[in-house]
Amino acid sequence: MSGPKKAMFVLGGALALLNACTSQNPYEKLPVPVSVSTVQVHTGGEGVRYSANIEARTRVDLAFKVGGYIERLRQVREPDGQLRNVQEGDMVERQTVLAEVRQNDYREKLAEAKSKVAEAQAVLQKASQDFDRANRLFASQSITKPEFDGAKAQFDAAQAREQGAQALVEEAQIALRDTSLRSPLRGVVLKGLVEVGSLVGPGTSGFSLADTSSVKVVYGVPDTLVQKAKLGSAMTIATEAVPGRMFHGRITAIAPNADARSRLFNVEITVPNPNGLLKVGMIASLEVPDGQSGVPVNVVPISAIVRSKTESAGYAVFVVETRGEEQVARIREVKLGEAYGNLIAVTSGVNRGEAVIVVGATLVVDGQKVRVIP
Repeated sequence: MSGPKKAMFVLGGALALLNACTSQNPYEKLPVPVSVSTVQVHTGGEGVRYSANIEARTRVDLAFKVGGYIERLRQVREPDGQLRNVQEGDMVERQTVLAEVRQNDYREKLAEAKSKVAEAQAVLQKASQDFDRANRLFASQSITKPEFDGAKAQFDAAQAREQGAQALVEEAQIALRDTSLRSPLRGVVLKGLVEVGSLVGPGTSGFSLADTSSVKVVYGVPDTLVQKAKLGSAMTIATEAVPGRMFHGRITAIAPNADARSRLFNVEITVPNPNGLLKVGMIASLEVPDGQSGVPVNVVPISAIVRSKTESAGYAVFVVETRGEEQVARIREVKLGEAYGNLIAVTSGVNRGEAVIVVGATLVVDGQKVRVIP
């Protein structure tokens, strides 16, 4: 067999072997992990349940006005009597010193400024005496007008220098006071961003504080319900973090415009929190009457809704179907109805009890294998 023919024969055999291996071990994509929720039935008139975020009534971020090395942090006594630096979760009173920048440099600047004041005052005293003498001599016509004007100019200049030196002293005193970072309110430390020995500059963030004597409970409502929210209306909330306890507050703010992404209007409830049971970041729940007639409708979480693949203005969901040991995502075109808090009515396309994908819906395609995770 000639060289070229032999090479073609070897190549053909290799390709045949490769094809055989490929057909025996086809590449398979791993199932996409997703989370699901069951299609439920909502009866209008029961009230709409909302999830809400608990936020601080007032939150401030403290930054240093002067630079330097952190010399000390506020000391907090532990139950065992040991002292430690202030940390997240500690309560602090108004005007508490949380951190101090090394003060030696600023004390030296203050001392230097005071010495310049003393020097300027000495010059001013001599210039004042010269001006008084010149004033008497000019009155008796013993000196000329230019000589009098010269004495007055020296007095004015000495007076200006003394005032400038006093301003430098005040500036140095302010800088020395600003080496102490103080809390402007009574609240809890949310974040501590510096340690002893850290080098900070003007504007460096040091701490985040929150006033939690009362908290804001914020939730979003659709445009169909925002008109029913009234300032001053009494509301009741609950949270799983404090089981068996109801908290009462009033609506204190309603957003004038909807969120650009969720299309929901934020409503804010202020709830007294004297015992500090409600913490920033907790999730609360509340029920808002929807005024509907009581007609049952299928509902799914809003996060399950995706854009239709066939209609630009349509919507769809992915339903998980089980085939033996496999789970497959199947797209369903749906028609949407009213929103009920975090849920939305689906008037056609799904049935009660079916599992729809709520996390991972944008990552799958029709017919793709999935793996349901809690």
